[in-house]
Amino acid sequence: MTGLKLAIFDVDGTLIDSQGHINAAMAEAFAALGLEPPGRAEIRAVVGLSLPNAIATLAPDFDEPTLAKAVAAYKDAFAALADLQGAAASPLYPGTVEMLDVLARHERLLLGIATGKSRRGLDRVLDLHGLTSRFVTTQVADDHPSKPHPAMVLAALDAAGCGPGDAVMIGDTGFDMAMAQAADVATIAVSWGYHPVDRLVAAAPDMVVHDMAALAGAVTQMLRLDDA
Repeated sequence: MTGLKLAIFDVDGTLIDSQGHINAAMAEAFAALGLEPPGRAEIRAVVGLSLPNAIATLAPDFDEPTLAKAVAAYKDAFAALADLQGAAASPLYPGTVEMLDVLARHERLLLGIATGKSRRGLDRVLDLHGLTSRFVTTQVADDHPSKPHPAMVLAALDAAGCGPGDAVMIGDTGFDMAMAQAADVATIAVSWGYHPVDRLVAAAPDMVVHDMAALAGAVTQMLRLDDA
């Protein structure tokens, strides 16, 4: 097989609707420190960053020990909610499996992930939704600088054996777009996630998609998968 292509997916806000899960865990993290949690809009704005960066953005006055406590409290709360609710804590967006099934028909196409989640968090959500075998490379915040640094995309390209011109990044935030652009990778923004459309457009994606049913076609077009 020659001419391999790679579609790299963000997770939160792109494949799964984890907003409620994230808000609840963030509230628990701040409560553990005796503080009021940030508002939902503030939390939405930092989804996609690695957890320490996200909390530091929400609470820039935290010193390092306080930040570490908040991060640990968030992780514990997030895991506890997942244990309690299972896949329902962070459900797939409708049509996600069908979209992945369509892409799986392309023999030249590999799928990857670049997410601000930890390895523990990503493995848990992929397992809960039966998606683990779908992805040949999964890049997480444990191993790389936070988005928008391009390290995760570059590592995914290396793992898949693809060049930047043979890949596309699919995400719902400006962080995803900037990360991919820094790696010279094409971008598709999805409008159902956590950054509003005007912020996505300002990030200059190559394409904006408004429903899951259209995403497989957008990836096929962007990567020229139907070309002979």
